[in-house]
Amino acid sequence: MNDPEIRALLYPLLLGGVRIDELPTGTTRADVVHITEHFMHGYEVKGDGDTLQRVSNQLRCYGEVYDFVTFIVTEKHLPKLLPLLPEWVGILVASAGGLRPHRAAGYNATVERAPLARLLLLEDVKQFLLARGLTGVSTLRSREVSNFLRTTQLVPLSSLAQYVRERLIARLPERLLMRAERKAERERLPPRRKKARPKAKKKKPAGLKKASAA
Repeated sequence: MNDPEIRALLYPLLLGGVRIDELPTGTTRADVVHITEHFMHGYEVKGDGDTLQRVSNQLRCYGEVYDFVTFIVTEKHLPKLLPLLPEWVGILVASAGGLRPHRAAGYNATVERAPLARLLLLEDVKQFLLARGLTGVSTLRSREVSNFLRTTQLVPLSSLAQYVRERLIARLPERLLMRAERKAERERLPPRRKKARPKAKKKKPAGLKKASAA
């Protein structure tokens, strides 16, 4: 099974809230993120043609921001994937018959404020901090905001997480509109022509000599 086929099985199971495909998360992109008023659940899809080389980095990035994390894999990947994932990460096994639960996702207790805030635009994060009465943040750069969130005790994780969920849900229509515009622009562009390969020069038969001038 490939990625689109597996996603088609997943989407009907995501009840309530919204879903965002390919959400930038740390140094990677989460295939599907289910966001509701109460939680964010990140899903990583591994079809038959995929490898497990990036699992370690994906797990680290998802573990910093999502309340629940689930990997969806085909039977082919299951034996090698199991040793790579901690017990709290859920696993679904995809086949033509549907998605079979191997184990349910448990609550993730490793979410951190700074990576969570980076799911949003910098201006959104500044607005959140200003609304909490934290002055002087409007001139901070992205790295400075991250350092502040990493060390401060003035911003409860639960409050920030709720704000991130609300903003991501609110920005979904804008995100979908931008995606549709980019797709329309690609379709308007003429298809790229493949460069013609230069014709190989025909070699003269060995031993053939030019006729001598009369």
